[in-house]
Amino acid sequence: MSKDFKKYFVLFILFIFPIVIYLFFASGKNNFALLPVLTKEVNEIQQWTTLSGESVQFKDRITILGFWGGKLSNKKGDALNLNQKIYKRFYQFQDFQFVMVLRNGQQIQVEMLKEELKSGVGTDLVKWRFIFGTDEQIGTLFESLKTSLELTSEKSLPYVFIIDKEGNLRGRDDDEDVGTLFGFNAQSVAEINNKMVDDIKVILAEYRRAWKKYNKE
Repeated sequence: MSKDFKKYFVLFILFIFPIVIYLFFASGKNNFALLPVLTKEVNEIQQWTTLSGESVQFKDRITILGFWGGKLSNKKGDALNLNQKIYKRFYQFQDFQFVMVLRNGQQIQVEMLKEELKSGVGTDLVKWRFIFGTDEQIGTLFESLKTSLELTSEKSLPYVFIIDKEGNLRGRDDDEDVGTLFGFNAQSVAEINNKMVDDIKVILAEYRRAWKKYNKE
């Protein structure tokens, strides 16, 4: 074995081989990662009052769920962040939707907010859904998520949640900051960009893989 061959072989083992191994496992993690189920069978919403009279449900939908309660004027910043960073990026995916939960009586304010969102970024809001209920209904739905978070007296909070097509709450059980990450703070652009976008990509990829497997079989 020549000296040059030995030299290049050693260099390969020391530098190139570890990179190849890293890329192999990194690729495997990205391709087969699943977003953990944190709560199974969140309460369904088919019987709720909606803005347009359409039926809204979690089943067979990937849902971003938020609780905006009774003071919609306090949620304009959240709405703009979510519309720009999440909705505009993902709304064209089939079965993707936003569902925002509000107190009865907020219908006019919702229409005004929708107009602001349309004029602000020019996005088609066809998959923004708004449902209305009593404080008791809102509290019962929120409790079914079984999180460590709490609603305010206005039945709202800044966090939004990912609900999968089976009606389960998805999130992180090993988040580097909080351990179990039930939802994403819509007031934090950094959290939306650094965590929420990635987790939505993971769950969309999960269903895309399942669809391809089903078609092959």
